[in-house]
Amino acid sequence: MALFIVFKKLPAAAMAIYPFILVKSKAYKNDVVLINHEKIHHQQQLELLLIPFYLLYLLNYLINLLIYKSHYKAYLNIVFEKEAYLHECELTYLTTRKRYNWLKLIKA
Repeated sequence: MALFIVFKKLPAAAMAIYPFILVKSKAYKNDVVLINHEKIHHQQQLELLLIPFYLLYLLNYLINLLIYKSHYKAYLNIVFEKEAYLHECELTYLTTRKRYNWLKLIKA
């Protein structure tokens, strides 16, 4: 079960910082696709023991920023985001997800 925190100044609709899901407004707590996306990030964070996840996320973003020269393209091409966006509509994805599944998306 996710622990929600409403943070109105959040730069995105939601953000996963294990064990919390920060949401920009209370209404987002009911968006099952958005929450599933964030729960996928929770699993990624757990399998990398939190701190390495954040370091890899940031490093992947910075490399992508050099490649794409666009914040939005750099963000969308972070391997962790690719996995989350690819499977966010599959509400049972986390029941069958293989650990480190995001590795398949490197260079994809």
